[in-house]
Amino acid sequence: MLLVGGAAAYYFGSILNQLDGLAKDGDDSPFAGIENVEKVNTPDPPKWEGTETVNILVMGVDARGLKKGEVPRSDSMMVVSLDPLTKKINLFSILRDTYVDIDGYGKERINTAITHGPNAAMQAAGDLLGIPVQYYVYTDFQGFIKLVDAVGGVDFDVEKDMHYTSKADNNEYDIDLKKGYQHLDGETALMYVRFRHDAMSDFARSERQRELLKAVTAKMQSTTTIAKLPAILEQVNPYVDTNLTLSDMWKLGGLGYQSSMNGSEQIPPMNLLKEERTAGGAQVLTVTNEEKLKQHIQDIIHPPATTDDSTTSTEDKTASGDDQKSEQPAQ
Repeated sequence: MLLVGGAAAYYFGSILNQLDGLAKDGDDSPFAGIENVEKVNTPDPPKWEGTETVNILVMGVDARGLKKGEVPRSDSMMVVSLDPLTKKINLFSILRDTYVDIDGYGKERINTAITHGPNAAMQAAGDLLGIPVQYYVYTDFQGFIKLVDAVGGVDFDVEKDMHYTSKADNNEYDIDLKKGYQHLDGETALMYVRFRHDAMSDFARSERQRELLKAVTAKMQSTTTIAKLPAILEQVNPYVDTNLTLSDMWKLGGLGYQSSMNGSEQIPPMNLLKEERTAGGAQVLTVTNEEKLKQHIQDIIHPPATTDDSTTSTEDKTASGDDQKSEQPAQ
């Protein structure tokens, strides 16, 4: 009995120590080099009572070749929305070329928001979706690789051959995947979520990122992975920053384990986006109807009451309910 109690104490103590280290302060913060501290320091999120929907901005960046203190643009941006009452999770992946108004900085692609600090990124994502974004999680390529490796990789169906090579980074992140069901480790999983060299470019890539994240989430919810949680956290700790408090990490972790995936969406969906060029000639994506987009998000997170059981799943559907792969953006 004493042995069991001691092992349990060590297990939970290890988790708490690693969770506490995820939030970086001072020189350890990836945003330490940003001059405007007021824009960078995130205020304490409102106390979570356990009944409100929680929205977390997850950002992955490519930090290769940067000096300490330099903040890269987001390579991927997702909002994870978790409803504690229904125990449903929704994923919203934001196309990085979406052109938005970043408070205090003017109109920019949304993937530049993080270069102004996590506050600007959370507000930009929240303004676009029409929901409050209370938390952020920030990591880089190495953090993603470490996470996938730490959970033991994932079995995944790669839908086609994927190949890309670049001498610019000394071929460090070349992509070489074959079509078929296979086991992906951290490096091959990164190849999969980075690939965008096909006709649908970032549109297809955002869908791949959502599908891979769902596979990793399912793996993390398994009993065997839960037992490895201290080791997993130890592996990713150096590569992650967040404003989640220790208490909220603990509560949300338990809730996430009990929750199931409801759906995943590209934002903006195909029928609400338009390809345009800025005055400077940059190609960007704009939202054709901002209010319709915000209502669409609300209908997913808090579906309207129905009188029958004939409603269809929202998973991987656009606002019109069509398969995203089959449509092209409006010109």
